Amino acid sequence: MDLLLNEDSLIVKLYGDLDHHIADKIRDEIDDLIDKEEPKKLIFDLTNVSFMDSSGIGMIIGRYKKTIAYGGNVYFVGINNCIDKLVQMSGLLRIIPEIKKEVS
Repeated sequence: MDLLLNEDSLIVKLYGDLDHHIADKIRDEIDDLIDKEEPKKLIFDLTNVSFMDSSGIGMIIGRYKKTIAYGGNVYFVGINNCIDKLVQMSGLLRIIPEIKKEVS
């Protein structure tokens, strides 16, 4: 995972499997930065995620709730073919929109 601060945005670039083995560690690191920086945008870059289970979904929903509590917004970028169906079926796209632009 890479965490990038860009003006008022926190970009979370995720890699590989987003499951119970990694979700807690990721959650803690993201929470620390959200608490410190209070970003207006939290962007999850899923381009390189190959698998996600309910722990990953829960981690994302928790960061969504935390970010909107600070008055921010949450977005996805790079939803790939491996996780597209899961993201749609879980209902995540009903609360977190996907933006189609490149994030650096």
